Amino acid sequence: MAETPVRFGILGCANIARKVSRAIMLAPNATIHAIGSRSLEKASRFAAENGFPPSAKIYVGYEAVIDDPDVDAVYVPLPTSLHLKWAVLAAEKKKHVLLEKPVALNATELDTILEACESNGVQFMDSTMWMHHPRTAKMAEFLSDAQRFGKLKSIHSSFTYDAGPDFLKNDIRVKPDLDALGALGDAGWYCIRAILWAVNYELPKTVTALPGADFNEAGVILSCGSTLHWADGKAATFYCSFLTNLSMDIIPLGTKGTLRVHDFVVPLQEKVAPFYVSSNSRFMELALGCEPIPGEHAVTTELPQEALMVREFAGLIGSIKSGSKPEKKWPILSRKTQMVLDAVKVSIERGFKPVEVVN
Repeated sequence: MAETPVRFGILGCANIARKVSRAIMLAPNATIHAIGSRSLEKASRFAAENGFPPSAKIYVGYEAVIDDPDVDAVYVPLPTSLHLKWAVLAAEKKKHVLLEKPVALNATELDTILEACESNGVQFMDSTMWMHHPRTAKMAEFLSDAQRFGKLKSIHSSFTYDAGPDFLKNDIRVKPDLDALGALGDAGWYCIRAILWAVNYELPKTVTALPGADFNEAGVILSCGSTLHWADGKAATFYCSFLTNLSMDIIPLGTKGTLRVHDFVVPLQEKVAPFYVSSNSRFMELALGCEPIPGEHAVTTELPQEALMVREFAGLIGSIKSGSKPEKKWPILSRKTQMVLDAVKVSIERGFKPVEVVN
């Protein structure tokens, strides 16, 4: 018997919702049931322009979506300042919650969201799409290979893009009342998650933001960096920015090997994503080169990573309908990412002083 598709309601018409709407329609176990916006005209236009099924319901307001008894799950791409209210309301209406990142303004808000999800038995997942690409699992295999990679010593990650003058003036991500975390919340979230992924989600002991962060006139972060330190000597750095040419790098360094990926956030090609590894590298005679040359590993996928995310999320919902409990992995990863993000923000506010990360 074919699996009954999970029926999604979408809260708002954010630009990222275009991508996730497409993902919902591509996922074999999901469908779009409804969308809500503050304007009926805007919601109707969004549905038409993005090829929603004719059966999709159009609502004025977000509450109408979560009140619809036929909506199984909601995707929430609203400004971060609205996540607490609408994610909690959705959970209280027994709707599973796929929440855009950054998931909250701070860990205290996130704890309230997660408590609402847990107490109502609904699945929570953040929308960090690259986690669901098959390349991510392949890269993890290399990092766990003691012979080829050895012991992890350091990680560097960056996610930067030149947002342009219109973005820097008008986008919600530079408005203190909408997305006060700015580049740290938008791009830094990915860097922090990449670092935590590389260390198997072990929280660092301390975080120290790097001097030289950029802010707009309203005090919103436009670029920043940080170092992270672990008790056993591991160290990591990251840099995120709205002011710098596009980069999406993860570089974990081990005692025996190195992994490099140059497009971890959004693969440069939708159906194939490479990464590069080297082991036991040495300079050649007279340092005229090095050997062995890093090897390229290309990982293919029929579905884009955002559709794989939706498929996994919908699969978890299907398991809950069959009597399973919500998967706790995803709330835990969101909370750890938020905790490190919070520590970086506090370090910036304290004049780039070290901040201890306490679980």
